[in-house]
Amino acid sequence: MDNQHRPRLLLVDDEPINLQVLRHILQADYRLLFARDGARALELAKQERPALILLDAMMPGLSGYEVCNRLKADPATAAIPVIFVTALADTQDEAHGFEIGAVDYITKPVRAPIVHARVRTHLSLVSVEALRESRLQIVQRLGRAAEYRDNETGLHVIRMSHYARVLALAAGLGEHAADIILNAAPMHDVGKIGIPDAILRKTGSLDAGEWAVMRRHTEIGAEIIGVHDDPVLTTARCIALAHHEKWNGSGYPHGLAGGAIPIEARIIAVADVFDALTSVRPYKPAWSVEDAVALLRRESGQHFDPQLVPLFIGRLPQILAIRERWSEQGAA
Repeated sequence: MDNQHRPRLLLVDDEPINLQVLRHILQADYRLLFARDGARALELAKQERPALILLDAMMPGLSGYEVCNRLKADPATAAIPVIFVTALADTQDEAHGFEIGAVDYITKPVRAPIVHARVRTHLSLVSVEALRESRLQIVQRLGRAAEYRDNETGLHVIRMSHYARVLALAAGLGEHAADIILNAAPMHDVGKIGIPDAILRKTGSLDAGEWAVMRRHTEIGAEIIGVHDDPVLTTARCIALAHHEKWNGSGYPHGLAGGAIPIEARIIAVADVFDALTSVRPYKPAWSVEDAVALLRRESGQHFDPQLVPLFIGRLPQILAIRERWSEQGAA
């Protein structure tokens, strides 16, 4: 790897000899920054955004623990992994370091194989997290690309995704599952990419042939996303395919009914319809919240899961706060 693309590490220690030892171990594989006190370490971390920081725990002035606390409190540096390098071997010291956000401990005197192994491990974890974030951004932007075809700002996917997270939590799915639904929901209408504009943007009613084409967007969406072992993409495919199924079995594409419809798709159905009703579309003005809630109640047990509708209505203050935050007017 050429020097420009080697990861940059920040080494922090008040003893020059300790910095020299680390430099000798790491300089062949990494670009190195050096700081001999906490204030300089904080300055370099913010300016240079190193991939990882090796931080002495005991220093005059700002201790390593204080430096770590400040790094984690600053959004600009909070994500940088910190490994403490210290002569302190007490388990209480280690526990304190982990509590304030360190990812690992290396005890002095350091040994080259240990330093290399720990640094490689935590840099690989950073790479995995960066890849996951990039994938989520692609998922979200592809979902918005589909929405831009029939929605002026693309904010529908943001609002309904957050509505869906609120409802998932209310339904007891837990934080992890709710976050997966939040991140997968933007892809619910990605199949609209494959629907002709003459149908997608038609202001009047669709005839039977046009409606048959429009209904294909669920299967097109599932085909676009494909089959994966990634939980976000797996959930996105499930939602794209099944979010127009109805509780009473009259939906499409497969006429599923009741609990045969995946819970993720049932959640999206409520969130999607509520936002569609309360938003301006080419073929209709925005409904009032009261009218949209009345429709959810009427369609409970018909279109929608009858257990989810009261949960959604019960979280209406949260839903309306989301609606206000990402309003069409605010985007204008």
